[in-house]
Amino acid sequence: MGADLQTARPKGRGAVTNAVSRYDALTRHIEPDGWDRDEGLPTLRTEVSLERPRSLISYNRSPDLPFDRSINPYRGCEHGCVYCFARPSHAYLGLSPGLDFETRLIARPDAPDVLRAELGRKGYKVAPLAIGTNTDPYQPIEKEHEIMRRCLEVLEECGHPVAIVTKGALIERDIDILARMARRGLIRVGISVTTLDPVLSRAMEPRAPAPARRLTTIRRLAQAGIPVRIMASPMVPALSDPELEAILAAGKDAGARTASWIMLRLPREVSPLWQEWLAVTYPDRAPRIMARLREMHGGKEYDAAWGRRMRGEGPYAEIVAHRFAVAIKRLGLKEKGRPMRCDLFRPPRPDSDQLELF
Repeated sequence: MGADLQTARPKGRGAVTNAVSRYDALTRHIEPDGWDRDEGLPTLRTEVSLERPRSLISYNRSPDLPFDRSINPYRGCEHGCVYCFARPSHAYLGLSPGLDFETRLIARPDAPDVLRAELGRKGYKVAPLAIGTNTDPYQPIEKEHEIMRRCLEVLEECGHPVAIVTKGALIERDIDILARMARRGLIRVGISVTTLDPVLSRAMEPRAPAPARRLTTIRRLAQAGIPVRIMASPMVPALSDPELEAILAAGKDAGARTASWIMLRLPREVSPLWQEWLAVTYPDRAPRIMARLREMHGGKEYDAAWGRRMRGEGPYAEIVAHRFAVAIKRLGLKEKGRPMRCDLFRPPRPDSDQLELF
């Protein structure tokens, strides 16, 4: 493939390029200098910076989401899922939504202390908190930093309900906390399975656990009494969506109680990154995949309008939605689980050391 960033694909990474963000006025290109031996790009190492957040809980008013607040222990995600709709958030940091998103990560080690302070504020109204809706809290660097585990300790202490979304098998480390919270009706976990094909998974999400490993995680969480959702997300038309029923069945067999699905979303910089990846990885399918996506978004690659952005519109979207409904009815899966308890919440105990953060 050579050293040109438009065609060279770094080993073990999802994005093909480190394309500039929408805020950059200049673009960057690698030009051959005559010494190129066609050795490709060097292996990209993961870099981790530390950030001390002033606030942690983010609020939203989207009618498409079943929660109004979330937290992110990390910025960027080493799993490298090429389709990740969170990639554009790296542009706010002056970094590329491409390779920077999966190689230049930011950990927030003070997050548990900031969370504790925010939950203890006068007037805080409890509602389920979501973690993992932007970047995965159980990506590989969590093994070293343990930020997610310490956040869970705060939430357990306060009796605060939390919903977690992840692909990471590292969540099994925290089964002790999650099982205790499950017995109190304070936890839900969603495991995302995009495909059962390990080859396709390795190409789309190169550093996430293999599909079979994620099913094992569902099984181990379920055996511990933790309610688990199988998330067939995102479904890629003409690539992974033929597997929808098989994914749901595998999740059910592993112990999932509920299920959901979302169609592939291509906001902002994700669209060109996705199309670069398609051109390199599945050039024969690229035209059909993009045609289906445009068909579901009124001729555009993505429509961010509420009510349409998650699943699209039109005949193809309706067919997938119908297939999902038929499959979960046959399998005995539900779309909604029992509401989590909010009546157990108690503000964290005052800690004079934590006040020094503010």
